[in-house]
Amino acid sequence: MFIEIDFESEEAIYIQLRNQIVLGIATNKFQEGESLPSVRQLAESIGINMHTVNKAYHVLRQEGFIRLDRRNGAVVFLDADKAQDIRELQQALRVTLAKAVCKDISREEVHQVVDRIFDEYGLE
Repeated sequence: MFIEIDFESEEAIYIQLRNQIVLGIATNKFQEGESLPSVRQLAESIGINMHTVNKAYHVLRQEGFIRLDRRNGAVVFLDADKAQDIRELQQALRVTLAKAVCKDISREEVHQVVDRIFDEYGLE
């Protein structure tokens, strides 16, 4: 598994784990319908507490990236509500762009960064 946790980071481990799984879905390392490792397996493989993995999986479920069920565990399942996703994107970008403005990063530079990131995912 490609998940890397930075134990020195100030970012919560469950958020790092969530982010790594979202990136894995975006880059097709995880396909829709694919089962993720069990909570126990993932916790043991990266050396973290099972409750931390469980919390990350519940956040991913709430955000519409996975489905949880007792028989199959965590399964990649993209619950598409585009209007809601756009609202959430706008909310997240507001703070990020405010930081960019404070640091005198231009609109053009922001667009270049966004274009590079989209290129990483093979999007147009």
